[in-house]
Amino acid sequence: MEVSDGRRFCGEHAGDGEDQYGRRRRIPCPLDPKHTIYEDQLEKHLTKCNSREKPKPVFYVQDVNSSCENTEPSSDQISLCSLSKEELQNLTEKLKQVTSGLTPPLVNKKLCHWALLEALNDPKNGESASKHLKQQGSILGHLESLCLLGGSRYFVEFGAGRGKLSHWVDIAIQGAENVHFLLVERATTRFKVDGKPRKSTFERLQIDIQHLCLERVPILKQKQLPIIGIGKHLCGAGTDLALRCLLQSYSHPDESWPKRPRTNMVECRISEDRETKSARHPTVEGIVIALCCHHRCDWYHYVGKDFFHSLGLGHREFSLFQRMSSWATCGMRRLPSKGPQSTEQAGIENKEEHEAENQDFDSHSEAIQG
Repeated sequence: MEVSDGRRFCGEHAGDGEDQYGRRRRIPCPLDPKHTIYEDQLEKHLTKCNSREKPKPVFYVQDVNSSCENTEPSSDQISLCSLSKEELQNLTEKLKQVTSGLTPPLVNKKLCHWALLEALNDPKNGESASKHLKQQGSILGHLESLCLLGGSRYFVEFGAGRGKLSHWVDIAIQGAENVHFLLVERATTRFKVDGKPRKSTFERLQIDIQHLCLERVPILKQKQLPIIGIGKHLCGAGTDLALRCLLQSYSHPDESWPKRPRTNMVECRISEDRETKSARHPTVEGIVIALCCHHRCDWYHYVGKDFFHSLGLGHREFSLFQRMSSWATCGMRRLPSKGPQSTEQAGIENKEEHEAENQDFDSHSEAIQG
């Protein structure tokens, strides 16, 4: 039958897999509704969809690097806006009090490395490119100062992205023998740089660090080389997961790291393997990671819980300090006063404002208010 508006069939008489105009009908993919497929090809598509559940590799162990506490991850976020001025002031005073007796942090050293000098002096670099090159150069400088650049090593880059950090490490150790790189990244990445022909061996694992059991990676078991953990901009809890991944898998036999509870047969077998570890297993020779995104840290995965508890702090303080961490970079400025004012008066207030910014006024009530 013909329908007056140009449709070949009405809705009741359209064929299977066709719309009312006689065209093949598209439906959202059951595995990932972000893309659509032809309804008559559903069964075939489910066998090759990129979102289908794939067989887990041998080095995948569910939550192997998660916290050993028997608590579930919490998504509750405590907002600083919900606190009164007095509560914020007391919290700031508590932070000063618990950190006053601690060992001062290491001096901030911005190093560089000859491998990046040519790239750093390229006039075509924009502000973003220069920033990343300086950070990569500093990481390489610290690796060199710690005598971690050389042959017969296995570099494991966490949160590798395109693999630029490993790329520069490879250039820095040119000529060294028996150098291998393992790039760990959970997302698919375009424009990777590790596909170029090189003397060193590059391998890539697409897996979340949370589930990566390094001691089960075949190539690491085969090579038996000292491991260097590296990372640039390993956001928030990613650093905690990477530390557990390295230290739980390849801690020195003389070091006793806390063991995870044996919740299933897989973890039981892993724990027993660690207990019988001998000198033939490779060890972590060094770790150089550039931290970032403190606001994305997570108490559940945090490796410093014991340290927090020793200071009389807990989950609540951690969540608030996590939000306060952005104060270190956002700046604190007095708001300009409203209303007309004379030039002389404005000059006096600008001078006072400049003097106030040079003072430590973290606990000042007006600063807390801001």
